[in-house]
Amino acid sequence: MNFFHKFAQKLLIHDEKMRKASREMPTEWALEIMHKAPYITVSFTRPDGTAYGVPLSLASRNNDVWYFHCAPEGDKLEAITSHPDVCLSAVTKCTPTIGPKDGSFTLQYRSAIAFGRAELVTDEKEKIQALRIISERFLPQHMNTFNEAVNRSLHRTAVVRITLTSVPTGKRKQYDKNGEEMKYGRMEE
Repeated sequence: MNFFHKFAQKLLIHDEKMRKASREMPTEWALEIMHKAPYITVSFTRPDGTAYGVPLSLASRNNDVWYFHCAPEGDKLEAITSHPDVCLSAVTKCTPTIGPKDGSFTLQYRSAIAFGRAELVTDEKEKIQALRIISERFLPQHMNTFNEAVNRSLHRTAVVRITLTSVPTGKRKQYDKNGEEMKYGRMEE
């Protein structure tokens, strides 16, 4: 049994149906989008019940746990304390275009959505490891200064762990070289 099947069995599966099922993509594809997106919008619920979404630089090493860092106080941490359930949304290759067959104004995109539970990381070892994962993703060329940076700023940095509670779902609208929309997960030959 491969990782993705184990992952799917481990998590709660949402049984909501995508409105345009012909654009649905597999979990492996959705995870790839999440790993490639320069940021992932995380949607929180504030203590007063209002919505709060913010694009963040998330990173993951094992696909079911994602990390981000932030200030040690503020809206995100207040929201997590009262409502730890979050929604993650990632988009890549978002390109406005003219539909090749009918001239309609449209958008080509690749997107992924996932749901999870957020919590503040309190263990210092995990906190440093999470910061390493984030830094390796976004600043791999500067890892030689990582330890110095952590020593300088760990005390003023919060780290949040998001554990996915459902497998990510992917969706895309993309045309092949002949102007046909690639439906049902079809990839370009």
